[in-house]
Amino acid sequence: MNTPLLKSIVINFNYFIIYYVLVINFIYFIQLILAAFNLSDYVRKIRYSDYKKYITSDNMIPISILVPAYNEEETIVENIKSLISLNYPKFEVIVINDGSKDNTLNKVIQEFDLKEVNQPVRYRLKTSKIKGIYKNIDMPNLILVDKENGGKADALNAGINISNYPIITSIDADSILESDSLVRVVMPFIEDKKTVAVGGIVRIANGSIITRGRVVEIGLPKSSVAMFQIVEYLRAFLTGRVGWDALNSLLIVSGAFGAFKKEAAIEVGGYAKNTIGEDMELIVKMHEYFLRNKIPYRIKFVPDPVCWTQAPETLKDLRSQRRRWQIGLMDSLFKHKRMFFNPRYKQIGLIAVPYFWLFEMIGPIIEIIGYVMIPLAYIFGLLNLKYFLLFFAASILYGILLSLGAILLEEYTFNKYPTLKQLIKLSLYGILENFGYRQLTTFYRIEGIIKFRKMKHSWGKIKRRSFQKQG
Repeated sequence: MNTPLLKSIVINFNYFIIYYVLVINFIYFIQLILAAFNLSDYVRKIRYSDYKKYITSDNMIPISILVPAYNEEETIVENIKSLISLNYPKFEVIVINDGSKDNTLNKVIQEFDLKEVNQPVRYRLKTSKIKGIYKNIDMPNLILVDKENGGKADALNAGINISNYPIITSIDADSILESDSLVRVVMPFIEDKKTVAVGGIVRIANGSIITRGRVVEIGLPKSSVAMFQIVEYLRAFLTGRVGWDALNSLLIVSGAFGAFKKEAAIEVGGYAKNTIGEDMELIVKMHEYFLRNKIPYRIKFVPDPVCWTQAPETLKDLRSQRRRWQIGLMDSLFKHKRMFFNPRYKQIGLIAVPYFWLFEMIGPIIEIIGYVMIPLAYIFGLLNLKYFLLFFAASILYGILLSLGAILLEEYTFNKYPTLKQLIKLSLYGILENFGYRQLTTFYRIEGIIKFRKMKHSWGKIKRRSFQKQG
C-alpha cells in the first residue's frame, strides 16, 4: 500500500471517528435526559401509590419463579430462602437443577427436606429428560426439578413446562430479590393487558450483608473490579434501559431478573437453546413475532423491583462474562438481521436494532482501530496535537458526566447508597473507569467477536462465592 493512500485512509477514518463519537454521545445524552424525566415521573407515581395493599390482594396475578441452577452450591440455599419469603399473595419457586456436578441437588433436598414425587409433565416446550421432581408437603410453593444437563435455556424451558401460573419470572441462582420485587414487576401486566414482558433493575450484591436470604445492609465491595461494575450497572439500567423503555424499544430484559407472560413465551418457542444470550434472544423474538403478526404488545422496564446479583471480582471472571455478553449479542443480532432498518418492525427495526448493530456490536472494533489510527496519524504528521488533546479531554469528560449523571439519578430516586462516603467512592470510580477499565472491557468484547464461532455455545465459568452474612 502506497503512502498517499495510507494517509488518505487515516484522514478519512479519523473524520469518521469524530462523527461516530459525536453521534453515540448524543444518543447517550438523549437517553440520560429521557431517563431523568421518566424516573422523576415514576418516583412521583410510586410515592402516591399504596402498592403494599397489593401484597395481600387476592386479585394479584399468580407468578412462577424459575431458578436455573448449574453448580450453584455456594449460593443456592440463600437464594431459595430469599425467594420463598417474598411478599406476594400467590407464587411458586421452581428450582431447576440442570445436571449439576457439585452438591447443588443434595444441598437443596437436605436443607428443605424435599421428597421425590410422581408428577406428570406436559412438555409444551421440548427439553432434556427430567429425572425427578421433589417437594415438601409443608412447603407447597417450592418445587425442585432434577434434569439432565441441557444448558440454561433448556432448564428455563423445563421450568415453564412444570409451572402452574400465567406469569413466569426467571432469576439467576446467584441472585436475591427484594421482598416487594414481585409486586413491582407484575404491575405493568395489571396496568396494561398488552404487556408480554417486564424487566427489573439488577444491582450488585458484592459488599452487602445478606441475612436469611435478604439484603439487610447495602454496602460497597472491596474489589475494584466489582466497584467499576456498580457504576456500569447504574448507567446501563437507570439511563440505558429507562431510556429505551421511554422509546418503547427495549431490546434486552436481563436474564438475572425478568418477567414474562407464559403463553407469550411459549408462543415464540420459549428460550432458544442454541445461544448463550437466551435473555436477549427471547425479547428480540417477541418483538419480531408480535410486530410481524401485527399483534399489539408492550415490553416494559421498571426501575425499582430490585434484584441483587454477584458480580465478577477478578479480571479472569470479568473477561469470561464480557466475552459471553458480546457473543450472545452478536448471535441474536445475526439471527434477526432481517429486522435491521426494516420499517415493517417500526421503531425496533429503525432505531433499536440499528443502534445495537452499529454501536454495541461494531463499536469495540471501531474503538480498537481508532487506537491504531491515531498513532499513524501522528507519525504521518496528520494529527493536530492540540485539537486531538481537546477532543480526547472532551470525550473523557463526557464519559465522566454520563457516569456521574447515572449516580446522581440513583441518589435522587432510590438512594440505595445513602452515605456521603459511598457517594464519593462511587463518583471516584465513575471517573477512574475511563482510564483503563473501559478500554479493558473493550478488548474483552473484541475477543468475543474474534471467538464468536468457536464459543457461541459455551457459557464459560465464573467462580461463585457465598453471600456475606451478618455475624
